[in-house]
Order: sequence, then structure tokens, then C-alpha cells
Amino acid sequence: MQACMSNIEANELVKRYADFTAVKGISFNVRQGEIFGLLGPNGAGKTSIINMLIGLARIDGGEVHCGGLTYTQQVDGRVQTLMGVVPDESNLYDEMTGLDNLVFCGALYSMAKPARIQRAQELIRLVGLTDHEDRLFRSYSRGMKRKLTIAAALMHRPNILFLDETTTGLDVASAREIRSLIQDLNAAGTTVFLTTHYIEEAEQLCHRVAFLVGGRIVRTGTVTDLLRFDGGRTVVQLALNQNAAQAARALTAAIPDTEVEVLDETTVRVYGGERMNLIPYLTVLERFDQQVFEAKVLKPSLEDVFLQETGLTTAAMRSTNGGGRRST
Repeated sequence: MQACMSNIEANELVKRYADFTAVKGISFNVRQGEIFGLLGPNGAGKTSIINMLIGLARIDGGEVHCGGLTYTQQVDGRVQTLMGVVPDESNLYDEMTGLDNLVFCGALYSMAKPARIQRAQELIRLVGLTDHEDRLFRSYSRGMKRKLTIAAALMHRPNILFLDETTTGLDVASAREIRSLIQDLNAAGTTVFLTTHYIEEAEQLCHRVAFLVGGRIVRTGTVTDLLRFDGGRTVVQLALNQNAAQAARALTAAIPDTEVEVLDETTVRVYGGERMNLIPYLTVLERFDQQVFEAKVLKPSLEDVFLQETGLTTAAMRSTNGGGRRST
């Protein structure tokens, strides 16, 4: 682990509830300046993990290194000062205004009154709530509440920001604004650890992603690495003038180790090596009077990779946004 206060290294973490083990010996690290995401369906153990890291749940096995300190059961209070936490449900006060909520949070961190008022006003501007700072929190929309909850977590200028299912239940426009805010915070130097069951969100935001299923991490990597062609294969979709089934038979007979999928009467999908020369395929098709109107290289989405790695069905991840292969 690098000697950096915003880094976290978790080794063989375990969390049990009575006779149920929710987190089963997972290990990962969060690097300075990155957005690291835990991606998994509801019930995978994401909230249990984040609660162990921030001190809301006891660690039943393993250890965490953060800020030069190691903890094996409960988080050291000195580590908590490095953390900003945005829970899955708001923890602010309905009877207080937006600005007063932030000033009160500053007091909890023993900030002097002038400093916490200045910081609260700065964050109100940052999250775009200047026109609403004097409204009671209970009158805020769900999206506005999420923005103010993020602002509250930033009052003490934490090194790392924890976000638990931050955009769940938000409308499309509000979710987009929250994601943009997260990207801006990260660009300004904040390390971000987030949990989500939205695959598209992880793909948009995260530098690295860990796939979490049933309390276990099944794969971790950068989004770029995870999106490499399936098993080193290139996938090309061909739009033909006629008889896709005949074309598929011709290609598999003429070119060894060729896999061809017929999608409809005039469309086939050809699976080849990492670098695929299309000329032999086009030559075979020409012999059978097949014209190729379009050839598209298909790249996998993060959903493709997630489903392949975890064995889950699309229905199991039905809460995700978007999905499927993308053409280029």
C-alpha cells in the first residue's frame, strides 16, 4: 500500500449476521485519486462492506489499512476524520434549512463558527443549491436532498468520499447531475469509493470496478481492461443482401475455427481472433453471391462482462441502466 492517507487496503474482510455470512473474505485496495466502484445486485454485500470500512459495522474477520493505521474490528476515530460518508438514505434534519444543516455538520467536526459558515456557503454553491439554502430540508426534492447530503459529507474536507447507492431512486436528470458532481469532485482530487447496482453508472464513473456477488469479489479491474473483447475475440456483425443461414454455413465450412451466429435472414455475427482479417470472409461470401452492406465491430458493454463473469442473468440485474453490446 502506498503511504497515502486517502488509500484503503482491505484484506480478507468477513462480515457475519447470526448464522449468515454476508461478506466472505474479500480483498481490494482503493488508490489515491481514483473512483473505485463495488458493482453488484441488491443483497451482494455492498452496504456491509462500506459499513465496515467507515465504522458502522464491526469487522468479523480480516483487517483494513487506512491513513497509516490498521484496524481489525472497529475503525479508529482518527481514520474517520479522513472520511466523508453519504449513506443510501439521507441523515440530515427535516426541520432545519439546507444551510443550517451544513453549519450544524461543521460543528460536529469542531469547526469554528466562521469557518463552518464559510464552508457551508461554498458547498451550497458547489452543489447548485444557492437558491434553496434557506428552505427547510423536508421541502427538498429527492435529488436536492442527495446533493445536500453529499455537501454535508464534504464539510471537513475529507480525503476519501464514500457513496452508498447514491443515485438509487432518482429521476434521470437528477442522477445525471449527481454523477457530474462526483466526477467534478474527483477531478479536484477527492478519492471516491462508491457502491452501485447500476452497471451503466459504474461504467461511466469508475476507474476501477470490483464485481461483487454473494459476498465475494469475482473480478476486479479497470473499466478499460474489463471492456476488452470477450476472451480476446473480435466480434463483427455483417449485414447481407440475402440468406444469412447459407452464408453462415459457407463461412464455417471454408474458414477453420470460425464461429458464426445467425441473427435474422440477412444478418450474421462472426467471432474471430483478437486481430481479425475480414478479407477471407468477404471472399467466401462473394463466391456465394453475397453482398455485404455493412460490417460493424462490436465491443462488449460492462454489462456483457459482468454477466459473463458472474453467471447472473439479465433479470437478476434488471435494476441496471442500459446494456448490451455497443457498435463502433
